[in-house]
Amino acid sequence: MTATTSSTATAGTARRRRFQEVVRTSEFTLVLVAVAGFVVLAATTHGNLLHGATLTAVFQYLAVPILVGLAQMVVLGVGQMNLSVGVLTGFCSMVAAWLMVQAGLPAWLAIIAGMLTGAAVGLVNGVVAVVTRINGFIVTLASMTIIDGLRYGVHGTATYQGYSHGLVSLGQGSTLGVPNAFLAAVVVAALVAVFFRRAALGRQLLATGGNPLSARLSGISNDRSIVLAHMLSGLLAGVAGVVEVALSGSVNASIGDDLLLPSFAAPIIGGVALAGGVVSVVGTCLAALIVRLVDVAQAQYSIDPSWVNLIVGAVVLGAVLLTQIRVRQRGSRR
Repeated sequence: MTATTSSTATAGTARRRRFQEVVRTSEFTLVLVAVAGFVVLAATTHGNLLHGATLTAVFQYLAVPILVGLAQMVVLGVGQMNLSVGVLTGFCSMVAAWLMVQAGLPAWLAIIAGMLTGAAVGLVNGVVAVVTRINGFIVTLASMTIIDGLRYGVHGTATYQGYSHGLVSLGQGSTLGVPNAFLAAVVVAALVAVFFRRAALGRQLLATGGNPLSARLSGISNDRSIVLAHMLSGLLAGVAGVVEVALSGSVNASIGDDLLLPSFAAPIIGGVALAGGVVSVVGTCLAALIVRLVDVAQAQYSIDPSWVNLIVGAVVLGAVLLTQIRVRQRGSRR
């Protein structure tokens, strides 16, 4: 009896500890914030947010912020940044649309080409960063400017529309009431999570970001990790561009101009470390949802968009400061 009671008490203590650990995570906090924000919006808009069409729009246009957030998260994992995520997403959208409208390629081939374009640009970013030993922040700042010039210089202000109706129907459609675009983003997020949790290359990326010296002494090629991170970031931006093509039904050079801040906001608010070594796919997705709810509030309450950017920027800055405080506290305890 005593042994049974002792084991039961031990199991109860273990469950309480696990619960406390879950409660202390940033993901749990983000869940509470997202739920609270959703409830407040639903209540203050007299239930408009709960209408089927509104909910579909909310989650439908959440797909691209999730994908660009993941694209930024991958590079942050190795301690670098990708400033070209937004314009690269738009560029990949234009490449895919141009191939369908002007070159007459089938939709599936144009989709592959758009995603490969993003991966190729990311590969170039990574190789340049490794060969020149220039931080990815500067390299992607330069590539952002180059890609921006290509978008307007090559394509001009033309709008590509009237491409594959099947692709647009698929992108704007839903499965069991869930938007297909959102389902695609969830599938990609799951694959990214598996990559970092199960794949050796994913763990090597985090090792490079966490402690490059220890990673090198362990036989990990930091250069390869950096190149791979940038290539994956470009690929995810390409996926976001393809989703944008399927969602919008028309593409022009302005697509992607407003994605840079959300690309940083999602992973940073989601708990990703700027110094590298820590990623959170769930946190990034939840933070993207919160930013999306802010956009919904802006539309519902007719708030000036500049105030929305100010709020999101302040939240990002606050998240960075809190992360720095936590790191210093852990260091002092040690």
